[in-house]
Amino acid sequence: MKKKIYLLLALLLILFLGGYYYITYPAVNIHEEQFWGVALFVCILCGAICAVRQLSDKLKRHHNIHIKELKSLPFLAKTFWILAVLVVLVFLAGEMAGSDFFRAKSYASLLKVKEYEFSKDMQESSEVTDIALMDTDSARIFGNRKIGSLSNVVSQYEVEDDYTQIAIDKVPMKVSSLKYASFFKWFNNRKKGVPGYVKVNPVTSEAEYVALKQGMKYVPSAYLNDNLQRHVQLKYPTKIISGYHFEVDDAGDPYYVCPTVTARIGLFGGMDVEGAILCDPVDGACQYYPVEEIPSWVDSVYSGDLLTRKYDWYGTLSDGFWNSKIGQTGCRVTTDDYGYKIIGDDVWVYTGVTSVNGDQSNIGFILVNQRTSEAKYYSVSGAEEHSAMASAEGEVQEKGYRASFPSLINVGGVPTYIMVLKDAAGLVKMYAMVNVEQYNMVATANSQTAVFEKYKNMLSSSGKITEEPEEAVTGEAQITVEDIQYIQTEDGTVVYLKSSDGAVYKQPFQENEQLIKISVGDVLQIVYEESESGIYPLNSFEILPTPHKEKE
Repeated sequence: MKKKIYLLLALLLILFLGGYYYITYPAVNIHEEQFWGVALFVCILCGAICAVRQLSDKLKRHHNIHIKELKSLPFLAKTFWILAVLVVLVFLAGEMAGSDFFRAKSYASLLKVKEYEFSKDMQESSEVTDIALMDTDSARIFGNRKIGSLSNVVSQYEVEDDYTQIAIDKVPMKVSSLKYASFFKWFNNRKKGVPGYVKVNPVTSEAEYVALKQGMKYVPSAYLNDNLQRHVQLKYPTKIISGYHFEVDDAGDPYYVCPTVTARIGLFGGMDVEGAILCDPVDGACQYYPVEEIPSWVDSVYSGDLLTRKYDWYGTLSDGFWNSKIGQTGCRVTTDDYGYKIIGDDVWVYTGVTSVNGDQSNIGFILVNQRTSEAKYYSVSGAEEHSAMASAEGEVQEKGYRASFPSLINVGGVPTYIMVLKDAAGLVKMYAMVNVEQYNMVATANSQTAVFEKYKNMLSSSGKITEEPEEAVTGEAQITVEDIQYIQTEDGTVVYLKSSDGAVYKQPFQENEQLIKISVGDVLQIVYEESESGIYPLNSFEILPTPHKEKE
């Protein structure tokens, strides 16, 4: 009878722990604090199970238990309780070993920061094609509006609130998967899965719905074994997963990027990325990559919150713990928000750096790579971002527009904030540029082209631009036209020519109406301007005779 009771209690404990693990799926890892809480609970409960009969008898006889009587309890029970005490001691020791009080220098060394000269390292801008000016709130509005126009989709699915900032062909893009609208809609549609995702261009404010050939089965909004988080964690039970970011590769195929972290200091301190798990949501296939082997198309490995936290450790603890609390000599921190900039094919987090005193001014700013955590610091003093935002809003205060978080660009060697102004519905209405050093110098306009022109005139009038702008580097080529597109922009119609070798050339139609004579298949002799974006401004062209046209 005694053995049956023990077996029953042990079975109930196993069932309880199994259910708890399936529901919460914590990482089985010593660097996970929850792991130690479960270990403590199990040790105490196992000790109680082993001593349940003796404890019951003693309580019946005495109504309480003295410390001396615990010595007569079974050896196994005492062993489990001793283990419980050891769990507590190891936990406390691990906490202390990871405290910034003892390990300030270790925290400061988690991010390597190199200083660069702003005017030399930051390429001059005449337009913005590499900065996500639109924030996530506005992206949600455009994404929801796009899905709302698809009657066969909107009845069963919604757009996930979490948009991931990525780069596609060196162009900023915000992407988000669809999600099941409810449990019952998951149950009815689980076999075909989530049918697509949404792309929002944060520069042009255009949204696109991408339908997939096969639906995504493993997504965060699914339930039971189809739930993405549970699926990935159960495949890698020892990995501490810090997030699940939806991305698409260069071919447009969907993936979830799941960064894994570990403690660099003590047992729990200095949590930092060690790698990432890539999960194909269509078939559930998962692959783990160490941080140095993550594919180059992946963008969101280090979150903006983690990168700014690492810089704050670097900025405040480099000269020791006590200096960060008392003297605070040289201590600096990031501002309370950040934006994104595309450099090459990577996404970089941008944010300002200010002193710990919070004096509403920046002493510099940083760019940190979200895939590699490479960090660049630029010593640029001037207005803090929120002061610049308030200045831009004040310029159009009668309209009641709100400014997005700005980004820093180089205009004629002058550090400049650029941002968009949104109405109450979250729609982009205007552009604003604010001088960093003199934030009452503000230009606003309805288009990028107009705001750049207006701001440059301000700089010239104030004498801030003293050097003549560099002449554009031009080239000549003979191309065969493979495609022609006439794109309507806020500044008028722009003609895009795609050549047979994949290069793209553009010219405003109003600058040269002769563009209307070009047809697909024509051979052109062109003069164009060099551009890192891969889309080259077209200066002039000549249509060359071809055998086909000569016969005609």
